[in-house]
Amino acid sequence: MTTDQIAALCLALPGAREDLKWGSNRVFSVAGNKMFAILHFIGENLAFKVDSDLFLGYVDRPGIRPAPYLARAHWISMSAQRLPLSDDELRQLLTRSHQLVVRRLPKRLQPGLLL
Repeated sequence: MTTDQIAALCLALPGAREDLKWGSNRVFSVAGNKMFAILHFIGENLAFKVDSDLFLGYVDRPGIRPAPYLARAHWISMSAQRLPLSDDELRQLLTRSHQLVVRRLPKRLQPGLLL
């Protein structure tokens, strides 16, 4: 999956938007400022949130590591040029990252954003 395909997937999720932050980071967020994925994170990396109980299992896989500055919130990071995941698995994880963030929003903001 290319970085443009990743961006298109993120933007296709309900309520998602893209902003440029911290120089050249493409940040995908929902409900204004709640990030769920970052492209070009500290170089050419992709970072996103995963379930807390699966975090250690993902960072044990080759090519996946805790995301700098965001690992305490259970974010993982990987090279966007050499993705260690299949397209289907990446699609599922990015969708799950979006849903993890949406579920932490106040109930009044969740309708229309949940899948």
